[in-house]
Amino acid sequence: MPFTTKIVVAIFFAFPTVAPLSTVAMAEDMPHTLAEHDNGGGENTGAAIYSSQCASCHGPNGQGTADNYPSPLVGDSSIGELSEIIAETMPEDDPDTCKDKDAEDVARYIHESFYSEAARQRQRTPTITLARLTGDQLRQSLADLYASQSGSAWLHQQHGVTGNYFDGPRWKKENLRIERVDPTIDFDFALGGPGEGIQPEEFYIQWIGTLKVDRSGEYEIVLRTTCSSMLTFGDRQRVLIDNHVQSEGRTEFKRRIRLDAGRGYPFELTLIQRKRKTGQTPASISLSWTPPGGAEEIIPTRNLLAARFPSAFSLQQNLPPDDHSYGYERGTQISRSWDDSVTQAAIEFSHYAEAELWPRYQQKHKKDSNQDRETLMGFLSDLVKTAFRGSLDDATRKQYIDKQVAATKDDAEAIRRVCLLALKSPRFLYPLLDTSESVSQRVANRLALVLHDSLPVDDWLCKQVERDQLVSEKQISNAAWQMVNDYRTRGKTRAFLAHWFHVDNEDELVKDGELYPGFDRELVGDLRASFDAFVEDVVWSDASDFRQFFQSDYGYTTDRIFEFYGEIWKPADPRSSLTRSVSDPSLRHGLLNHPLLMSQLSYFKTTSPIHRGVFLNRYLLGRTLRPPNQAFTPLNPDLHPGLTTRERVTLQTNDVNCQVCHQRINGLGFALENYDAVGRLREMENGHAIDASGFYVTSGEETVEFIGASELADFLVRSDDCHRAFVEAAFEHFVKQPIAAYGPDTLDRLTKQFQKTQFSVRDLIVSIAIVASQPKDGEV
Repeated sequence: MPFTTKIVVAIFFAFPTVAPLSTVAMAEDMPHTLAEHDNGGGENTGAAIYSSQCASCHGPNGQGTADNYPSPLVGDSSIGELSEIIAETMPEDDPDTCKDKDAEDVARYIHESFYSEAARQRQRTPTITLARLTGDQLRQSLADLYASQSGSAWLHQQHGVTGNYFDGPRWKKENLRIERVDPTIDFDFALGGPGEGIQPEEFYIQWIGTLKVDRSGEYEIVLRTTCSSMLTFGDRQRVLIDNHVQSEGRTEFKRRIRLDAGRGYPFELTLIQRKRKTGQTPASISLSWTPPGGAEEIIPTRNLLAARFPSAFSLQQNLPPDDHSYGYERGTQISRSWDDSVTQAAIEFSHYAEAELWPRYQQKHKKDSNQDRETLMGFLSDLVKTAFRGSLDDATRKQYIDKQVAATKDDAEAIRRVCLLALKSPRFLYPLLDTSESVSQRVANRLALVLHDSLPVDDWLCKQVERDQLVSEKQISNAAWQMVNDYRTRGKTRAFLAHWFHVDNEDELVKDGELYPGFDRELVGDLRASFDAFVEDVVWSDASDFRQFFQSDYGYTTDRIFEFYGEIWKPADPRSSLTRSVSDPSLRHGLLNHPLLMSQLSYFKTTSPIHRGVFLNRYLLGRTLRPPNQAFTPLNPDLHPGLTTRERVTLQTNDVNCQVCHQRINGLGFALENYDAVGRLREMENGHAIDASGFYVTSGEETVEFIGASELADFLVRSDDCHRAFVEAAFEHFVKQPIAAYGPDTLDRLTKQFQKTQFSVRDLIVSIAIVASQPKDGEV
């Protein structure tokens, strides 16, 4: 479709939902009057036109009217775009009455009075909202509350799992024959035994390691073995799978467990091959998992660490979903189900505090006191102090600890009482209710919440607080840099990028089996792993260059991906389960044309330029889009078998009311038409050459034209709209508050800093943490 200079663009919505111009409104407490914006041009000034032709429906200050258009008159279209909308569509009963300069005048008045972001901030300054812990923050906080007593994890460089191989049916130091790091646990020893010096009829193997989790969710752990075996997970005393007394004929064992991103879970797996009088059976063992939204696979080397981390806790209690209406998770909704789930979470944690943490604390402090109750008081004081993110005054200690311990002689009961009381307290659930008088403590609390979704528990950070060394900007910056290099920050960053690139949906991704044979759950699992590996590689490289998300000339692939997608995904090392591709770099555009994203933004059989255009506008460019005026059903391809997808979409959205929005949507979405519904590169559709030309009108009213993903990628890399969208989305993901609440210039300042650092994602995360670590005026 040829580009025309006359672009009609709608008032777009993102978060919160903003309705179209014909249904918009604004806050009632606006400080500006119509007269203040009169441009002195007489009766036909923008203010006068608005008052006479618009206010009856939209309200005198854009606040809307209950009977006509109750939604707010807000958006991100420019004055020029608003002017064209008004000229062609307003007033609805007679659009010809407001044209040319009149339309421009009223558009300028609306934009400057209450429509634009600047106008809205002028009318009602964004504030930092009191919020409870989100579900992820609650899980991570409880995990670190447990770690405050069990020990903190660390970055470990060696991947795999440590294997100790013994000659004989038990662990015996003198019988150790092989000690090595195995990349995975997937062995079929048959009748030959595991190696030299070990009798194949009778041997014992112990694997020790840590499972590193990149994505939060429910996992299924699968152990398959023909031998006696046992798997402990999370703690040496927690048995996840027990086949020590081998079940006759049973070789498969499955357990489901909720795990949290950025956490390392220590495990130990043992295998015993015993001598049998009835004849030897082949020995084999494998350890697999099914990650959220994926397919079963041998647990990859990249998720195994060849060291035993400290014991770890992962909350299994289900939590209700958080509010996502603003584009990021917010802990603003309070309900009976949320309160009940928090109660159950506190009870669940108290069980582990009683059964695991308390005995460990007693062992550590057995020489400190002859009074068991004094030791118990010390244990509970440490827990509550950590949960409350600061020191305890006498009144708090008396209420939360002394009274509870005095109320029962049963230590376990006392622990349960304290845990329930403390973990249901606003001091724990509402982290912005920070009563600490120490500036360093408050900074540490905020850094931990922003970067780890959690509590400050690391020894080095707590020492910084004790020494009051988190006061100056340099001290805060140094702490943030140390905290950013942590598995917890990496997990939170991966979750952000999966959301920003719109691939965080864990529902099964299904396509027409006849059109796309081989596109199955296993392939989608590989594509998710490919996406995650690429994100990990880019963000945590030395450059940490945001531009690589669109201009990288490599990707991560597997043999399965290569078989389905062809030469573009040829692996550099076919022996590896996940390796870099070595195909034509001119065909690679980072994540923009990644098959996972292209498949997600398509229908069952066909591509969807509309989904792709909405994604590019809303997520990558930060523009707001309104919902369609009515339910939208795409035209069935069978009704127009000779048309391309682009032609069908153009036909369906050619109406003037549709074009108000779809010029912007289609102009971007069509640029990705070279990728079919499963993300395979194509040049033809229905016998026609693909037309991948597109355009975009920036927020500064500059028209940019491009053809195909390569030119689109180059545009995104240099686009101020894209840079600002990324910075704003990252800030709100990490901080869980609107960026404007931290100052009207914060977005501009962080964006310029982001550009100055050569688009370092890691630098941006640290900058966000520094900005958010200082409490602002208006906070509770």
